[in-house]
Amino acid sequence: MTELVVTLDLHGVRDKDGLMDRCVRALELPDWFGRNWDALADSLTDHSVWPEAAAEQGLWIVVRNWHGYAKARPEEWATALDVFGGAVDLVPGLAVLLAVGGSSKDASDLPG
Repeated sequence: MTELVVTLDLHGVRDKDGLMDRCVRALELPDWFGRNWDALADSLTDHSVWPEAAAEQGLWIVVRNWHGYAKARPEEWATALDVFGGAVDLVPGLAVLLAVGGSSKDASDLPG
C-alpha cells in the first residue's frame, strides 16, 4: 500500500484562521468545511472528504514550518495537535508527521 503524502505548510500562519485556510487547500476540503476544530476532526476521520486517492491508499500529512504558529499561539497549537492525534488514533490509514527541520527561521520571524 502506498499512502498519499500531503504537505501542510504552515509558513507564515499565526492563527487558527490561517491554519484552517491551509488545511482547506492542502487537504482539498469541501466548500462547506466549517473551519473550526470539530469540523477539522470530522474531516480527518471521514474518508469521503479526503483527496480521492487517499481514501483507498491511506493519507500521510506532513506538517512543515509549524514552529512560528506554535510559538505565536501555543494554546491553539496544542488544540491542533490534539485534533491531529485524535484523528490518527481513530483512523488506521492516517498519519500526521511534524517536519522538524526548516522551521527555525519561521519561528525567529516573530517578535519576542
